[in-house]
Amino acid sequence: MAPYYRVFTVEDGEIVAEQGRDKPNHGQHADHRHNSEGEHHHHGHEGMLAPISDCQVLLCAGMGEPAYQNARQAGLEVVLTGGEIAMAVKAYLKGDLISDMRRAHVHR
Repeated sequence: MAPYYRVFTVEDGEIVAEQGRDKPNHGQHADHRHNSEGEHHHHGHEGMLAPISDCQVLLCAGMGEPAYQNARQAGLEVVLTGGEIAMAVKAYLKGDLISDMRRAHVHR
């Protein structure tokens, strides 16, 4: 749901830089459609990952199961968590952040 990614550069376990990167097609839910039988179809999540293709870890408050699977297939470690992102990054770096898979939304 966020309009951009906050990307943190980490060196020697410390945050040394932060930047925002726009998400392509943010707010357009054309990739979540229902067919005439009411089945949910998903397309286009891969393009949403292009701005973070140089990243290793994706921390987020929640995401749909298809997007989660696409992020994992793209080689990202995905951690679903709450709270303020800078604090979550620091907790991740300390090894104190646990992914909460209840934050993955199942689409039917």
